[in-house]
Amino acid sequence: MARKLRMGMIGGGTGSFIGDVHRKASSIDGMIELACGAFSSNAEKSKASGQALYLPEDRCYGSFEEMILTEKELPEDVRMDFVSIVTPNHMHFAPVKLALEHGFHVVCDKPLTLTLDETIELQTCVEKSGKIFALTHNYTGYAMVKQARAMVAKGDLGKIRKIQVQYLQGWLSTAVEQTGQKQASWRVDPAKSGIGGALGDIGTHAGNLAEYITGLEIEELAADLGTFGEGRVLDDDGNLLLRMNNGAKGTMSISQIALGEENNLAIKVYGEKGSLEWQQENPNQLITHWLEDPVKVFTPNGNGLYEEALAVSRIPAGHPEGYLEAFATIYKNFATHVMALLNNEIIEKPDYPTVKDGVRGMQFIYAAVESDKHNASWVKI
Repeated sequence: MARKLRMGMIGGGTGSFIGDVHRKASSIDGMIELACGAFSSNAEKSKASGQALYLPEDRCYGSFEEMILTEKELPEDVRMDFVSIVTPNHMHFAPVKLALEHGFHVVCDKPLTLTLDETIELQTCVEKSGKIFALTHNYTGYAMVKQARAMVAKGDLGKIRKIQVQYLQGWLSTAVEQTGQKQASWRVDPAKSGIGGALGDIGTHAGNLAEYITGLEIEELAADLGTFGEGRVLDDDGNLLLRMNNGAKGTMSISQIALGEENNLAIKVYGEKGSLEWQQENPNQLITHWLEDPVKVFTPNGNGLYEEALAVSRIPAGHPEGYLEAFATIYKNFATHVMALLNNEIIEKPDYPTVKDGVRGMQFIYAAVESDKHNASWVKI
């Protein structure tokens, strides 16, 4: 294509952490530009945020309804190509549905919706619309995660036997939600977050990463959840046992009250012939162990990588790549697919999380909550 894709954003106004991440990440590969937005449920704040981002005044909207309906009527060479939705969980369903119904592709934060029923309805909407939908499980975008997935898929590790995955944070160790901290306040509120606290916020990432790297699915789980924050009703800690659909066993530990932890997402996968381990806080190393060979450490653009990892290694070996680049990979692969559609081309196996991953994530949350209610009994997903 001779132009960039035009992105409209819903949410992510002034002071938003994740909105700023999406804007930066989407621009890294030079394929996308921000064209318009409805950045807040408050019309004045939304327009002020758009102007602060140097958007034309007539492309700064007071609501997502106004943005979608107005953009639909603009000429094709002006209107947005897709919508990026970066609102809290309870504000995903309505804009996703409206955007799809009016012919726009969608990128949406996880978890997909507030409830499982909403998620299933959106899956139907995506399938009926024929539009492209990407879910930002951004940790799948790291080069070393792509390498890990490729190694498992090609049989390097042999049959997978065991998975250990964790996502540990400590930022909710105190009741920061009672101090007016915006990011905390909606995450501990069931009306905005849904039935899962840490489960929805970080547990879905851990589950998605385990399934993405191994190509397996969590078939059953047993969850022991905890709520330690004073006055909280949603889980902020938990330990889970996993049974995968190939017979492999797994464990998962999640917490947002693990004092001293920052963003400790890590995974180990053990096979018959080898094993691997990756840590999000040290994302440029994939460590592998083998029955008879020495330990091997893979790095972005380093020696021995498969094409799946080389394709998302943007800079020479030894130069750190991180969170924004991983996020950018989701946008790059999504944009490549949209551009292919516009050019009447076909991409056989686009590599980004889809609405199906969103359904898996919500099913995971509901199964874990159900298990915890029954003394960590086994529940099928």
